[in-house]
Amino acid sequence: MTHDALDPAELPATPAAASAVFGDRLDLAEYFVAILADTGISHGLIGPRETPRLWDRHVLNCGVVHEAIPRTGETQQVIDVGSGAGLPGLALAIARPDLDLHLVEPLARRTGWLSGTVAQLGLTNVTVHTARAETMWDRLHAPWVTARAVSRIVQLAEWTLPLLEAGGSLLALKGSRAAEELAEGRTALTRLGVVEAEVHEYGGDLLGEPTIVLRATVGEVVDRRRFRSRQPSSAGSARRRADRPRGSRRSGPEAGGRPRHQP
Repeated sequence: MTHDALDPAELPATPAAASAVFGDRLDLAEYFVAILADTGISHGLIGPRETPRLWDRHVLNCGVVHEAIPRTGETQQVIDVGSGAGLPGLALAIARPDLDLHLVEPLARRTGWLSGTVAQLGLTNVTVHTARAETMWDRLHAPWVTARAVSRIVQLAEWTLPLLEAGGSLLALKGSRAAEELAEGRTALTRLGVVEAEVHEYGGDLLGEPTIVLRATVGEVVDRRRFRSRQPSSAGSARRRADRPRGSRRSGPEAGGRPRHQP
């Protein structure tokens, strides 16, 4: 396996923290960074200005979230909603081969890139779905759902909680206002079936800034009939709308802009 599509001099240097996060799969993480810097940019998933920050702002920022998922000795399914450039989904799949990742993304051009990247990396623990989150409610369920969330937590919960098994958790990568957002939405989350919600930080000992995750855990399986009565939408579509700079058709995180509610 080689990753010489770009001159190594054009790629950001691999930080020491990458070895701590990805271990003996560091070469795959480096290959992923090289792909992001190449076709990730040419396909409009990553902005060209993001190249120097691919490790700290994207791949490591997402990779450290694997710490939120305890190792059980058995394969655990994870559904990544609005996967975009494979963040955090592919970063988690590289860091944790014991996880079975399902990447859910509504745009076919993005899932085409994701499928090609999975093949290039040789990952056998990833399945890509071209779908909106709510169309998967009756088809896919897991103990963990992840999202690099631009949407407010209550709105995100309305799309993703029906994907969780009983006792499962939504891990929403957020920014510095996560605790304030949780306080504002706690009552609504409880009505949706969340029995525990808290904010955690990961990677504080490795990264310049820790990754902030808002974790929302359900008790029993949520009543999907109640969720279906709400106006259907798409986490991926909302992510694109929220990130789109005024007068532009390209989304913020992938275009190199500062994503909403993101570190």
